[in-house]
Amino acid sequence: MDKRMYNLIGMGLLAGSFLVINPQLVQAAHIDFEHQAQEEATDTNKQPEAKEQWYWLSSDDNYSKYFDPDSVVITRNVETAHGKVPTEIQVWTKTAYSYGGAQDTLAAYGLNKKFPDASQLNFSTAQLIIRPQFRTVQCVAEHFYNAKGEVIWSEANAAAKEREINSQNFNEDFYAAAVDQAFHQSREMERVKAKNRWLTVFDSTTPEGIYTHTKVDTSTMRMQGNNLVFWQWQEVKDSNGQVMEIKFLKMAVNLPQATEKAIAGQYWTPKSGWKSLDAAIDGQYRMISRTSEEYRYVLELRNYVENHSAWVHRYGLE
Repeated sequence: MDKRMYNLIGMGLLAGSFLVINPQLVQAAHIDFEHQAQEEATDTNKQPEAKEQWYWLSSDDNYSKYFDPDSVVITRNVETAHGKVPTEIQVWTKTAYSYGGAQDTLAAYGLNKKFPDASQLNFSTAQLIIRPQFRTVQCVAEHFYNAKGEVIWSEANAAAKEREINSQNFNEDFYAAAVDQAFHQSREMERVKAKNRWLTVFDSTTPEGIYTHTKVDTSTMRMQGNNLVFWQWQEVKDSNGQVMEIKFLKMAVNLPQATEKAIAGQYWTPKSGWKSLDAAIDGQYRMISRTSEEYRYVLELRNYVENHSAWVHRYGLE
């Protein structure tokens, strides 16, 4: 369920009041390959559940999210030197709505005219396809239900667009829970919920009082060759503490070479609101000088990777 982009960054702005966060040790992701192999060997003997068993994940004023652990199925894997590694996972999820959440959802799906009374939407279920090596989710089936459990709207699309999971994606909790279930671990959900999830990598203040704060989302960090890929949140405030601009960027930093490039992102100002930066991103690497104040950013990232190697290399196929 993508909630038709889920108010992409607005909720992040409300939750994005920046605090200086001291990096702490993150436990490396552990994959129980022996357990996985045993489960796959006996999977054909499992009988389908008569009824879904929904496990609660999170709630806010609009939505309550659940997933069915028994619905998690590894549909593709790759044989590696350390065992089979899942590369595609399926899961069924459930979302329950408050009246306001139902209103927002029906409007986002263009269904508010068909269902003018938002109370007609009580909950929904969705089947997701997850690719952990790329942190993507694809919603291939979705059903809306009323309070009686009757289907009022359905959609199935095997070619639905894949969306990358980050802090602004509606499916983040579903992704973390399903991946943890498939790999017999709890690391993804722990990192999503961790107080030190966001790592401060750069702070600076100009003589005029312009303050720039940059933090990176450790839950999205992963190594691709020499590149550390992650999502970054950068906030700029004036001398009065008012937010002037925010950038939410997917970055790739070549750690040995101390170069970086933006891959995708959004940009916010008080006047224009949120705008896509994708058209302005040229895909070129930029050198970060060793003599610049900004070089601290590279040192922080190198230090994190050195101390959390298993985490940033998780689900690797090499």
